Order: sequence, then structure tokens, then C-alpha cells
Amino acid sequence: MQQSKMRIFSGSSNKALTTTICKQLGVEPGKIEISRFKSGEIYVHYEESIRNCDVFLVQSLSHPINELFVELLVMIDAAKRASAHTITIVLPYYGYARQERKSAPREPISAKMVADVLTTAGASRVVTLDLHAPAIQGFFNIPVDHLTALDLMTEYLLSKNIQNPVIVSPDAGRASMAEKLASGMDSPFAIMIKKRPAHNQSIITHVIGDVEGRTPIIIEDLIDTGSTILHVVEGLKERGAGDAIVCATHGLFSDKGLERLDHPNISEVVITDSIEIAPYEPYEFASSRLHVLSVAPLFSRAIRYIMEGGSIATMFRNRGV
Repeated sequence: MQQSKMRIFSGSSNKALTTTICKQLGVEPGKIEISRFKSGEIYVHYEESIRNCDVFLVQSLSHPINELFVELLVMIDAAKRASAHTITIVLPYYGYARQERKSAPREPISAKMVADVLTTAGASRVVTLDLHAPAIQGFFNIPVDHLTALDLMTEYLLSKNIQNPVIVSPDAGRASMAEKLASGMDSPFAIMIKKRPAHNQSIITHVIGDVEGRTPIIIEDLIDTGSTILHVVEGLKERGAGDAIVCATHGLFSDKGLERLDHPNISEVVITDSIEIAPYEPYEFASSRLHVLSVAPLFSRAIRYIMEGGSIATMFRNRGV
């Protein structure tokens, strides 16, 4: 791919994904120095000219999110001051997306704040993946390309020839995604009804749909601590379902979340590499029951379409997730 006017740089969050994206595009990752002063302040220096270039900055807003967010802002500012032609932010994981509305008085809408700050800092476009709430696209006044890993998930699950599957949405918010996955697999789907007494806590109250004697495939946009998934798995087991396959685009795995999913009623956990798995996670579990799908082909194709023209919508069978 012609790279004379394109540069792709990686933040600290997911360098391996950036390397794979660049390899698929046939370009070298841009040279950038990112370091910290003794005070903890962030220093960024582009080690090559980016004047009049179309710059792509790859950064997942995962743990430590506030550190990585400020790092991205400094990268944007440095690119803007170096006279970059455009600055496209590639956000495999959009942090703060779960705070997309006010559910109580005097709460922030942090997802909107992130959009405002990125735009004000100088972003020209955002490319992201499986937002917690698709309406977040409307928080921006710049173009947003919203990609989905649903086709990747569907193809992988179909290749496993799962017997008697049922697609399970852990809550009403994931019902649309579950319905599309069920359609792609020609399977029935069920919805769990739950209430949340506090953050990262949930209680299953009802299950809508037949799960008895079936293999549940739980579909989520992200897994954080894993507590909600365990409640869903145990609720399904109580209703006669078999061992579950858990699918999510983003594996945050906060507070030893992956270790928590080492559960006898979970046969497999399927995620993507939108977030780099921390090295302290238990590799015994990871090697046996964790399957990671790469989203590098999605982002490389999106970047190619942005540079050369084309409809990103044609990349997917399932739209409007």
C-alpha cells in the first residue's frame, strides 16, 4: 500500500495489534518516542516528519485508562503541532463508554466528555469497535467509523459445529447483538433479565427463552470483572442449560477477571485482541479455554478504505450492532 502520506503510530496500550495492522497494510509502524518524566508527566516525540501526512494513532483506552487517555491526547497535540494533514484515532476499545447516559441525578456523561476532549485536542476522525452503546457515535462532530467483530465471532462459532446452541443476551441492552448472532448461526436466542444493586454487580431475576438442554453462547460487548458473567452462567445452569461459551469483543479482565472465569460451567471464553491481555493473567487457563480472535484485519481494511476510498459498511454482513 502507498505509504508516502500515511503514518501509523502506536500508543502504549496495544503495540502488538498496531504491528499486525501495519504488516497487513504493508507499511512500517511509525517511529515515536513515548516516555515519562520523573514527575509522571508524559513526553511524546515523533521521530520522523509527519508534515501533511495522514496520521493514524492506535490506542485502546484500557487499564490504566486515565494514563492512556492523557497519553493519547499528548500524541494528538504533538501531531497537530507537527502539521499533520489529518489525525485519525483508532480506538479498538473506547473507555468510559458505559457512562453514556445519566442514570441518577448529578452524574456525568463521561462518554460524551471523552468525545469532546478528543475532538478539541485535534482528532479528525475516529475508528472504533463495538461500542457499548452505538449512540456514542452521535457524541462526535467528526466522522466515526463503528466496526463490529460480530462476523468474526459468528464464523468462529460456526466452525466449532456446536450442538444444540442457544444465543444468550445477558441483558436487554445486548438483545440486538444476540439476535444478529442467532440469525447468523440459525439458532434460537434467550434474554436474561437482571437488576444491578451496584457497579459491577448484578442479580438475575428472569430468563426469557428456552435454554434447557442447550449449549448457551453468551454474547457481550465486554468482560470486566467477570462477576456478571458468572451470575448469568449459574442462572442458566439452574434452568437446565449445559456448559456455556462466553463471547465478548473486549476482554478488560479487571480485578483478576480472567481467573474468575475459570469456572466448571464455562467451556470456553472467546474475545478479540482489542485489548492486550496483561502478562499476570493465568496462562494455564488462557492456553486451554481462552481463544483470541484478531481484529487487525478489520482495522487494516478500514484504514485502507479511508485512504483509498470505499464503503466501510461493505465489510460486514451484520450492521447496526
